[in-house]
Amino acid sequence: MLQSRALVIALILLLSTTLPEVHSKSVFERDRRDWLVFPDAAAIYIYETVNKLSPKVGQFLLDASQTQVVVVTRNFLIRETAKLSILAEQLMEKIKNLWYKRALGY
Repeated sequence: MLQSRALVIALILLLSTTLPEVHSKSVFERDRRDWLVFPDAAAIYIYETVNKLSPKVGQFLLDASQTQVVVVTRNFLIRETAKLSILAEQLMEKIKNLWYKRALGY
């Protein structure tokens, strides 16, 4: 039961996107490396908020975030996000080149 609770908390920490700074730039203005900070930024934001309310729960979250399941999940998300970021960057370059060649005639 404790492991499933820790897994749920870890997933919430990893997948939360309630940070105001996450939404501060448009998709076209973002650098590709910006996508890699979302999971960590969300986890830090939640940890700091919870730690202010209850240091014991904050310590529990810190311990839960360092378990093998969370570390493997985090590494997987970072790896896949990097792949998607590269693909998105390549797609944007293709769209930009198509726009310049077809619409503007360069």
